[in-house]
Amino acid sequence: MDPKVSIITTTLNIIDKDQTDDFYLQVNLLDKQTYPEIEHIVIDGASTDETDVLLKEYKTKGYINFYSEKDTSKVHAYNKGIMRAKGKYICFLSVDDYFHDITAIQDVVNLMEANQADFTFSPAYCRHPEGFVFLFQPAMHNAFQVMPCARQAMFFKRDVLVKENYFDEKFKILSEFDMIIRLMMKKYRGIYFDGNYTTYKLGEKAFANPDRAMQECKSIFYKNYKHLVRLDDDVLEYMARDSEFPRELLEKLADCYPPEDRELFFERCETMHQLRVESQRG
Repeated sequence: MDPKVSIITTTLNIIDKDQTDDFYLQVNLLDKQTYPEIEHIVIDGASTDETDVLLKEYKTKGYINFYSEKDTSKVHAYNKGIMRAKGKYICFLSVDDYFHDITAIQDVVNLMEANQADFTFSPAYCRHPEGFVFLFQPAMHNAFQVMPCARQAMFFKRDVLVKENYFDEKFKILSEFDMIIRLMMKKYRGIYFDGNYTTYKLGEKAFANPDRAMQECKSIFYKNYKHLVRLDDDVLEYMARDSEFPRELLEKLADCYPPEDRELFFERCETMHQLRVESQRG
């Protein structure tokens, strides 16, 4: 029997935000997926417009299950979705994200099952708030410095997310980054899916709140690396702003990759540091 896949979408006031067409596209493309065992769970944050009417209509037609109640953040909604999910595998889509390849879920599940993977990552088309589109290629050798791939182009084993005690709700913007770091440090099995099936919109919250994102990044680094090296606020500032990591820390993080990737890891980390420094100058 094919394992069930849970797609979790968080919503709030879809109609007032003029997202009804986006949601229609997402739902209908999921319905066209070739994989038979999909549940689409919508976690609504107690919308105050007519979103509940729209969601009831989709539920009646058999497209979704939804739950509407107040939450503290998108991350809180993610975790509620995980708790309710029945799937072996989970993917998280925002209202304005969609799978443009109708065989995507079938192909990803086949890959995960064949390789006993705990999570997958793949390229994705990103729609920037300024109106252009670019291809976000995964950069997993930089996973300890920056968000290495699009959350919308990742599938996770539900059991792994539960074992890791869900997403950390302290982080309202970068919780996915924290989760990826945790998975990498504990050497869960991640595997690259060589195909692009996702189109997503760049999260405007991080884009519009750079100071908050910077503070969360520093907190994530401290939380995950404090047991490896001594970290003060100055060091954390360099790490978050310029991706400049202490060599002692990099030496320890390199152990999370296969031995044959060790030199590549150091090279990619230095390249990322130089790119970040140059962007600050620009």
